[in-house]
Amino acid sequence: MLKELLIKYNRPGPRYTSYPPANFFKADFNTEAYKNALVKSNNDGPESISLYFHVPFCPQICHFCGCNTDELVKKSVVELYFNALLIELENVGSLLDKSRKVTQIHWGGGTPNSVAFKYIEQVMQKVNAIFTLASNPEIAMECSPAYLSKKYLENLKSAGFNRISIGVQDFDEKVLEVVNRALPRYPIEEIVADAREVGFEGVNIDLIYGLPLQTPESFLETVKRAIAIKPDRLVTFSYAHVPWVKSAQKILEQHGLPSPEQKLDMLLAGYDELIKAGYVAIGMDHFALPGDELAKAKTEKLLHRNFQGYCTKETTGQVYAIGSTGISQLHSAYMQNAKNTSAYINSIKETGFAVERGYNNSNNEIAVRSIINEVMCNGVVSFTDLAKELKITVNELKDICKFEKSNFEEFINDSLMHYANNKVQVTDKGMMVVRNIAMTFDPSLAENVNMYSKTI
Repeated sequence: MLKELLIKYNRPGPRYTSYPPANFFKADFNTEAYKNALVKSNNDGPESISLYFHVPFCPQICHFCGCNTDELVKKSVVELYFNALLIELENVGSLLDKSRKVTQIHWGGGTPNSVAFKYIEQVMQKVNAIFTLASNPEIAMECSPAYLSKKYLENLKSAGFNRISIGVQDFDEKVLEVVNRALPRYPIEEIVADAREVGFEGVNIDLIYGLPLQTPESFLETVKRAIAIKPDRLVTFSYAHVPWVKSAQKILEQHGLPSPEQKLDMLLAGYDELIKAGYVAIGMDHFALPGDELAKAKTEKLLHRNFQGYCTKETTGQVYAIGSTGISQLHSAYMQNAKNTSAYINSIKETGFAVERGYNNSNNEIAVRSIINEVMCNGVVSFTDLAKELKITVNELKDICKFEKSNFEEFINDSLMHYANNKVQVTDKGMMVVRNIAMTFDPSLAENVNMYSKTI
């Protein structure tokens, strides 16, 4: 029954990592607009600061990659990039209220742990010099196991890192070779043991399904092996095949890709196995052990999402992205840096910033974003409570998102959600298609829906 529902609702739609989505961003949002937005953010909520650092370099680029990456060829370019990154960090920091505290720091890429640790250390030292960190901030890095060693883990821990996300993707070396992913330096089990031994509070494992040579049976074995390691969080990402955007993905077609039905079977097999093992589902593809703060936040309806992924409402902050392609996610504006590494470096040299595009949110869009966040993260939205928080009436809030109960009859009839007393409650089964439910609250989605990837 669940499989049939997922097939039924597998329609194009936004991922809602932001609202409005990134395709709304405009090129006429310039440096002055960003500076104004930075200053304004000091008086907006949340008060906390989340910092994101983007490292675009990879020694070996995976064929499945959809990220903004550059092959790591010249060390001199890395030096220039980090010099620019430090300048941008200082310039952004100069416009932020120093009484605000940093609750999150996240490093992504690219492959952040493939560069010499001295660069990471320089940035973290600058962060500590500019900002005040909260008493227990989440400081995390996405890492490839191909470039990890116990010494590198010790260095990260000494720099303040307390969470690590290990991009395993698959345990089968044949799958990794076909997708051109460098093999782990040593067994994942030992890497995780080392991370815990040196003092990391949280260890995440990331997997991808839908790659060549994968089958529902082989992916289930991968999930079982990951469960045996018992990471605090585990993510099963669906591979998005978009060769018209990333031409390198065409190479994978030579080896054959799993069918949509096989991908769905992988999703369901992994989901069932993780739930059976005691993990709590956070959204559709994120899972956490019951004692993890994300699992607790889900129970308490205090989950939140930003460009850095799932977090709690307590730890979330407005996101200030530093580095090429990074997207700053402020309360009332979004801004994306130049995607090209050379363009980023040159722009920082010339102006101290690297704004490529951005967007100023209207009050109505902020209201819709609040609704979608609550639905996507916590599976519940009370129009009464949210209207009070936004200082508007329930009817005004419903008008903003063009709410009509009749628009949700399909979900209600399929037992995916309930609606009563101005409150939407998504069922456990409904969380598997929560993007579809969120789309129904989105008044901007009437046009161009087919430009998005499918929701499942």
